[in-house]
Amino acid sequence: MAAGAWWRDAVVYEIYVRSFADSDGDGVGDLAGIRSRLGYVADLGVDAIWLTPFYPSPMHDAGYDVTDYCDVDPRFGTLADFDLLLAEAHALGLRVYVDVVPNHTSVEHPWFQAAIADRSSPMRDWYIFRPPAADGSPPNDWKSVFGGSAWTRAPDGDYYLHLFDSSQPDLNWRNPAVHEQFHAILRFWLAREVDGFRIDVAHALYKDRDLHPGDRNAWDQDEVFGVWREWRKVIDDYDGRAFVGEVFLYDMDRVAQYVGRTRLHQAFNFVVARTPFDATVLRATIRRSLELFLRSGTSPTWVLSNHDLVRHPTRYGGGERGVRRGRAVTALLLALPGSPYLYQGEELGLEQSDVPPDRRQDPTWFRQGGIGRDGCRTPMTWTVAAPGHGFTTGDPWLPFDEQARARNVELEEADPGSTLHFYRRALALRRELAPSLRRSVGWPDAHADCVVVTRPTRDGRTLTAVLNTARASRQLQLDAGAGAVVLCSAGRARFDPGTGTLTVPAEAAVWVV
Repeated sequence: MAAGAWWRDAVVYEIYVRSFADSDGDGVGDLAGIRSRLGYVADLGVDAIWLTPFYPSPMHDAGYDVTDYCDVDPRFGTLADFDLLLAEAHALGLRVYVDVVPNHTSVEHPWFQAAIADRSSPMRDWYIFRPPAADGSPPNDWKSVFGGSAWTRAPDGDYYLHLFDSSQPDLNWRNPAVHEQFHAILRFWLAREVDGFRIDVAHALYKDRDLHPGDRNAWDQDEVFGVWREWRKVIDDYDGRAFVGEVFLYDMDRVAQYVGRTRLHQAFNFVVARTPFDATVLRATIRRSLELFLRSGTSPTWVLSNHDLVRHPTRYGGGERGVRRGRAVTALLLALPGSPYLYQGEELGLEQSDVPPDRRQDPTWFRQGGIGRDGCRTPMTWTVAAPGHGFTTGDPWLPFDEQARARNVELEEADPGSTLHFYRRALALRRELAPSLRRSVGWPDAHADCVVVTRPTRDGRTLTAVLNTARASRQLQLDAGAGAVVLCSAGRARFDPGTGTLTVPAEAAVWVV
């Protein structure tokens, strides 16, 4: 596979390891299961996969509480299984990102165990310990993302900081030894020929040095850019590798500061996922994203769903209408420069699952209630047959709901009008057009209910992508002879090349080339 800046426009498919495919019948997805389904992923038409954590972990937070950054949890297989998966992915033309979790470890990590066993241990300064306030309360008012205080009292009386679950103590990135350790971790996986890293909570590593009150002081400190400069030097020693950071901020201008030639290659832009199905807001959000990230010499990412977000068909209203809207927005984003990140199952139109309280596992749900994240993490639906739906021969770690009988690979393979076939067509067209498309984007005036973008090709043609957010069809005027409809996300679009009149179905997107 060619190196260089492949990541700029790569389509990346997130695989939630626990929920993709189970090879041994224990109800939990694993690396061998993923390897058995790589042909499906390659046929979908993506360029890379991102694997969520598969490291040894007590699984208090689904593997984001790590006890060893350079091994594989036995639930998921072995290092040999990983090597086989990586080799087969590369043979199929798929690059592989792995997750790295630098903000915190598990309380069961040997580093933390040494830190709480002996105050004089060098590992004590690998974490953030502070004495209690005069009244015995936590050192400040910072709150955990998962609910409650961000401080937990250790057996020796001091408090340790955890911006997430109390089982996930935050590392002290002001200690140079932590930097050196993570450089070695990166090199371990780079030497195994992974193609890049997704960096968990990349904005969280540094906290206000003096612990000033206010949760804003627990995140997004400028000092963190020094880490990314160091990491960029490490990864630049390996040809064609890349970082994408989870920068969970809703300020695009700030997120854009995390990327650049000496920082991260890309950062997730969650503002798009937060944007409603409204043409005016979508147009403004997408346009600003392109301006910020293309100007930085990198490229934007387009994210609608992942393992922490309510699935976008549900956010767009649910049912067939939510799926229709999701297909439309996806079609628009696939027409743009940048890197779309897809989440397993969205190509089937999967919605947020309804997980009964007695089957819940997400620590955020136990501490805060609400929706939680279990509903977007239920297993992939491969076949009609219950109870395992092709994911497992055992009892799945999270249960399926009724949608599994209708939205699964087996049924959608047989239906040319399915969401699965739509994704395959759209991704094939994107790949076919990519070599000729220029990165410049035009914004023609259009109906208030529509988002219209144009991209010129090197052979004198134009890709025009139109998203209609109205509940009725809309007509637009393109140049006469502008081409032909090559993709429609739902319904039937009509284009008269003689007059340039394009009719876009309700809540649908169309490509004309």
